[in-house]
Amino acid sequence: MHTKLYIDGDWLDSGDGRTFEVLDPSTEEVLAHVAEATPQDGLKALDAAVAAQAAWGKTAPRARAEILRKAFELVTARTEEFAALITSEMGKPLAESRAEVAYGAEFLRWFSEEAPRISGRFTTAPDGRNRLVTVKRPVGPCLFVTPWNFPLAMATRKIAPAIAAGCTMVLKPAELTPLTALLFAEVLTDAGLPAGVLNVITTTDPGAVTGPLLTDPRLRKLSFTGSTAVGRKLIAQSADQVLRVSMELGGNAPFLVFEDADLDAAADGAVLAKLRNGGEACVAANRFLVHGSVAEEFTAKLAARMKDYPLGPLIDARTRAKVTELVEDALDRGAELALGGAALEGRGFFFEATVLSGVPADARLLHEEIFGPVAPVVTFETEEEAVRIANSTEYGLVCFAYTRDLNRGLRLAESLETGMLGLNTGIVSNPAAPFGGVKHSGIGREGGAEGIEEYLETTYVALSDPFGSI
Repeated sequence: MHTKLYIDGDWLDSGDGRTFEVLDPSTEEVLAHVAEATPQDGLKALDAAVAAQAAWGKTAPRARAEILRKAFELVTARTEEFAALITSEMGKPLAESRAEVAYGAEFLRWFSEEAPRISGRFTTAPDGRNRLVTVKRPVGPCLFVTPWNFPLAMATRKIAPAIAAGCTMVLKPAELTPLTALLFAEVLTDAGLPAGVLNVITTTDPGAVTGPLLTDPRLRKLSFTGSTAVGRKLIAQSADQVLRVSMELGGNAPFLVFEDADLDAAADGAVLAKLRNGGEACVAANRFLVHGSVAEEFTAKLAARMKDYPLGPLIDARTRAKVTELVEDALDRGAELALGGAALEGRGFFFEATVLSGVPADARLLHEEIFGPVAPVVTFETEEEAVRIANSTEYGLVCFAYTRDLNRGLRLAESLETGMLGLNTGIVSNPAAPFGGVKHSGIGREGGAEGIEEYLETTYVALSDPFGSI
């Protein structure tokens, strides 16, 4: 288990020797003491990334691809080790941790295949006088700030395309789950990634450590996954240096169930959309909008499925308190409890799987990200009303909808204000697809053919007419 900073290929103590505790959320016991980076450590990491950029950016695409492919194989071979570590520091059940390892590793394989496909174009100017050439090059040194809920996948989703594009990086993982990122740094080293290309700094004071990096003219890119509130601040801090930014921010995902839906399929999909990672996911269904004619039946089916679903703990006491507060607020405003509703006693930050029906429009959990295993059900009567309710939020990351009507599905794809739509499915995340949102849910896309473009600049070259007619 690595607990030190990883800078320029070396494992280092922090500049002042301080450490912080990482807890197991299921037992509240200390797992490890991890190096507490100083602002100087952060600048040292950026120094290493800057020094490595020129050589790394000129590395052959096939060589970068082979490193990513080797990393995919090493992560896959060490699935049980990664899964045990994710479960220990984040709390999700072991089966879900294994699924995260498979999902996270797939970004390495996907972008290993994208690296050799980076291309420009050669065209003739419309007036025929010049030839137009566009070429792609790496953006340059990047800063990545990743969340705690998917400690491997959120790292690979940023690191893999950056490696494929030829960018160097400084990674600041979440203070609650830094151990997985440190293990991944070891794997990349074993896969042949040169020193300085990836640097990992761990801290409980990210503002103090990353602030100087954001004002440093050598940094060229920031990618952040986390809350919209923090994202807004980082965008503002990035303005002075006009940094390229990618932001995957908060969500308030609606899950629409129409009167013609297959209710068993909808309930199965709802469980996946709600309880994956215990509800601690930006793509988790946050509001269940159900046609009035099927609301009672759907709610009963959902409660029956959620009742026996294996859940891990929430990440910490603050998160559990927030979930408790949101449920109590809904009940105080007139919602009815169909399942669960309370934190579990004893050690660990556990909360019952919860279903609420008759949730009034002013309940806070319809407007705030719940980030817990709570499903509030609201009814609608027409498609137009469902769309209006679904869009009545500042967020627009993902929507889910169940209907047998293909024409309705196509209408929803055009009328819902969202970056992603799960039509008759409760899972949308896939490394081969562009992940991201609209409105206050973010800027840019991760994954798919679009994902590597976030790490590439375009240079245009005008060539004189080769036939000499100018």
